[in-house]
Amino acid sequence: MLLPDIVWGAAPSLQGPEWTNFRWSQLTSQPSSGAVSTPALYTLAGAAPPRGGPQLSAADPTPDAVLAFEDGRVTYAGPASGWAGEVTERVDGGIVPGFVDCHTHLPFMGWRADEFEVRLAGRSYRDIHGDEGGIYRSARMLAEAGDEAVMEFSEGLAREMLAGGTSALELKTGYGLSVEAELRQARLARTLAERIPQRATVTLLACHAVPPGSTREAWVEEVCRDLLPRAAADGLADAVDVYVEDIAFTVEDLARVAEVATGLGLAVRSHAEQLGHTGAAEAAARAGRRRAARQRAVDAAGIAALATAGTVGVMLPASSAFLRAHRPRVDRLLAGGVPLAVATDCNPGTSPTASMPFTIAVVCFGYGLTPAQALTAATINPAWVLGLHDELGSLEPGKRADFVVLDHAEFRMVPYRPGHDPVRAVHIGGARVTT
Repeated sequence: MLLPDIVWGAAPSLQGPEWTNFRWSQLTSQPSSGAVSTPALYTLAGAAPPRGGPQLSAADPTPDAVLAFEDGRVTYAGPASGWAGEVTERVDGGIVPGFVDCHTHLPFMGWRADEFEVRLAGRSYRDIHGDEGGIYRSARMLAEAGDEAVMEFSEGLAREMLAGGTSALELKTGYGLSVEAELRQARLARTLAERIPQRATVTLLACHAVPPGSTREAWVEEVCRDLLPRAAADGLADAVDVYVEDIAFTVEDLARVAEVATGLGLAVRSHAEQLGHTGAAEAAARAGRRRAARQRAVDAAGIAALATAGTVGVMLPASSAFLRAHRPRVDRLLAGGVPLAVATDCNPGTSPTASMPFTIAVVCFGYGLTPAQALTAATINPAWVLGLHDELGSLEPGKRADFVVLDHAEFRMVPYRPGHDPVRAVHIGGARVTT
């Protein structure tokens, strides 16, 4: 059964129809220098990332604090008693670093709500994928849409992310399914990165699905021989990703792509252990990659390999909940000292959410992370995954002043009240970028 493509429609808008000629710079409402007093400042300063073991929980706030910044950079983050300058703003909620969403599938085009209903009726993700739905369907919708339509749709989602406190994110390809279409999606991702205020990196997920009419082996060879060199030469990607699963690619494919990508100076990541155990976690660790996403079916050997290599296990709890899938044994990952991150996995098929606060709530009540662990997993660890930890992910002198003002001093209120909007304001480079 080939599922029909749905009407595209625009992503939810924070500004309404006036968005047509709107630009992000219009959101800036204050200069990029100032000093803000807060009853609780969560700096996330401390041990070098990625943080696992006890360091994952080291996210205590500084009470009665000041965050000062000049020309977009943090100059002071500590007790108010240690600040001798002027305070330009006082807030009654806590301040945390901007959330870093290290696993999304933007840019894409359109939703697949009917597939959601089909799954509720009993069909599996594998069934839908095999019937040319899923990834193949999103590839068709992207191919049929013009560039500006894709930009309008994806900017709407980035705007929604920003309202939820996301100050940096990963963009990804994977809905191209041909060399030229993957390059087009990578160019769209670079364009999107230029249009939004968030810092965004681009990952080439060429090995997401085997293109129709090709074979897995032939596509991997084409990716390594043609796509990766062209993308690297044109500066279209910062990293590559491989979906290792019985319906997608193998650990051997992962090793082959990783070898070529590393030679081209691209970071390597992987989708690992989602639908079943594949050994991809161990392969990810052997290749020295920063991220192995999902980890739902990882075994003891994979946990040990990830912990030893310092590879971050990226939790995608909204996806697990949406698919009604078994959650990963996070207790074993924590006990094994594996560094963890949390991300929305924003995509039209298995995780149609753009909200980091919602995702943080799900990782706490669904996976058992404490609020402190979830905060580390949503800030400094994902910043490390994207190679941005020297710039953001914590509030320390010299780093970019990306921060979120919450409506309560205690961060635990964020996961405690899922569905409630906890974000009062978002600042990027010190400038307020939400209304």
